[in-house]
Amino acid sequence: MPLSARLARKKAGLRPRIGIMPGQSGDHHVIRFESVGLRYGLGPEVLQDIDFALAEGSFHFLIGESGAGKSSLLKLMYLALKPTRGTITLFGRDVAGLRRHSLPEVRRQVGVVFQEFRLLPHLSTFDNVAMPLRVAGARESEISRNVTELLAWVGLKDQMKARPSTLSGGQQQRVCIARAVIGRPKLLLADEPTGNVDDRMAMRLMHLFEELNRLGTTVVVATHNIGLVERLGHGRLHLEGGTLRAGGAGRTAPAAREWVLKGAS
Repeated sequence: MPLSARLARKKAGLRPRIGIMPGQSGDHHVIRFESVGLRYGLGPEVLQDIDFALAEGSFHFLIGESGAGKSSLLKLMYLALKPTRGTITLFGRDVAGLRRHSLPEVRRQVGVVFQEFRLLPHLSTFDNVAMPLRVAGARESEISRNVTELLAWVGLKDQMKARPSTLSGGQQQRVCIARAVIGRPKLLLADEPTGNVDDRMAMRLMHLFEELNRLGTTVVVATHNIGLVERLGHGRLHLEGGTLRAGGAGRTAPAAREWVLKGAS
């Protein structure tokens, strides 16, 4: 079945599971923080005693004022930083115990939508999105099929040969999203993905994240847009002064359907 058709399918009437939050227990979590602290150099801790766990297939907003530590928390989640103290478990594996040769395998399971896009300027839209599959050793025939299908899904089929400098901010954001999800991540992290687009485009992008969540991907979106958070109603992780408090358990997608990208290991 084509990706577009799979994305369009909805299953109604299924009771959602609840995302695992502080004070709860469960075996099927994607990521868990236990008493995590982070400091830069000899300065004070920017994150203090962070405790939470996210259920498989749940959706959460990460909110807080500027400087609260949202980007730092996301960097810990995608292994760009190491905690000063505490334990982080990702996909059931203690991050501190990961050997260097294991890191690429683990990181391929995490899709990241960067606030500043980080697209390669000399590559086309197609090649930027295809890069994770090529790194993973996928066959070119499968890359062509999957990238073309996904770019059509995000509304960029006519921009496949365009370079990033010729795209609008909203288009670059969608390229970044497509690149983040093309490798079937178990966890998708997005840092202010709607900060450079208008409200209409912001809702369109959020609906893309929700569709991916319905395919079984756990999603965390860092945002300042409280109106968007309240409108969509997913669970909240609220950072304030470097400490975290939960604002409701994240919804879990009612049907975690597999997105099959053959040849993308």
